[in-house]
Amino acid sequence: MNESHRIQTLFTDLYHGHPWLDVTLEDTLSRTTAAQAHQRPLKSGNTIWEIVNHLIAWRENVLKRVQGEVLETPANNYIQKIEDASEEAWQQTLNALETTQKEWLYFLNTFPEADFEKEYPTNKHSYYKHIHGIIQHDAYHLGQIVLLAKMV
Repeated sequence: MNESHRIQTLFTDLYHGHPWLDVTLEDTLSRTTAAQAHQRPLKSGNTIWEIVNHLIAWRENVLKRVQGEVLETPANNYIQKIEDASEEAWQQTLNALETTQKEWLYFLNTFPEADFEKEYPTNKHSYYKHIHGIIQHDAYHLGQIVLLAKMV
């Protein structure tokens, strides 16, 4: 098994497979309603929905980085208030997350392994580090989502 395939497995497991941490994004979010996702149980914290949008934006950002695009991180770090808290809008958000999952898996399936060593110009981190970083980012925020889901 090559490294790209191993990383695909990590992405798949965390999204809807059987990860070591025993919770997945899809399972956790599929049991969350729009009303729950929009609640702010911690006054100074983010909502589940805001975190999911943050995940989507960072997945898109890092994917563009490892495809050679140089980006600036916005001042809000991709955290924005939810304007439309309808169930339909929540489903659109979940669909957008699934789209990023498919985009990452396609990318990893076609990614030349020699490119893992390429460096992103602004921070000098390898593409390999960026790719593993986005998986770690997803796992970190999944933990937050699981805790918030218990509070709403």
